[in-house]
Amino acid sequence: MILQTADRDKQGEDRFWLETGLARDVALLAEPVLEDMGYRLVRVRVTGENGCTVQIMAETPEGTLGIADCADISRTLSPLFDIEEPVPGSYHLEVSSPGIDRPLVRAGDFERFAGQHVKIELNELIAGRRRFRGTIEGVTDDEARILVELDEFDQPQIIGLPLTNIAEAHIVFEPGTGAGKKTSHTRRGKSKKT
Repeated sequence: MILQTADRDKQGEDRFWLETGLARDVALLAEPVLEDMGYRLVRVRVTGENGCTVQIMAETPEGTLGIADCADISRTLSPLFDIEEPVPGSYHLEVSSPGIDRPLVRAGDFERFAGQHVKIELNELIAGRRRFRGTIEGVTDDEARILVELDEFDQPQIIGLPLTNIAEAHIVFEPGTGAGKKTSHTRRGKSKKT
């Protein structure tokens, strides 16, 4: 039996990116347990890797996750999954931190990682585009704000992308810039909202 839970964590912040299918079943079981343990669910993926692999990405509210945390989460979730069987048959359970190319799944992620490079894919086209790459400027009015290069402008523009339209968003690690290094820039020109 899969228990239905809210997608709002204990810090009161919803994940705008939600799993589907088997991954959704796993997330519905894992998320409240992770929260009770003091962690936040970032993402669940179920892949055909090594037969079947259930990947759970989690973090502390501060955004960290150590090896001991991963082991603790795995030891806690394994018996639950054995009883509830959200994934039929055998599978490998992997627990990890979000890493340097972490997905962005909460509005607050766009504030916390402002200045980082990001790649965003949308569910529906905006201004004829589905994919955007730029620098995170933050979040306002349920929109991720990013600085992007647009062909029709001489200077980079800050645009807003509705969180509800984001299919996937993640930090882009760029070698040579250093992990976690933020980009600084001078804002020029007008801001354009699409």
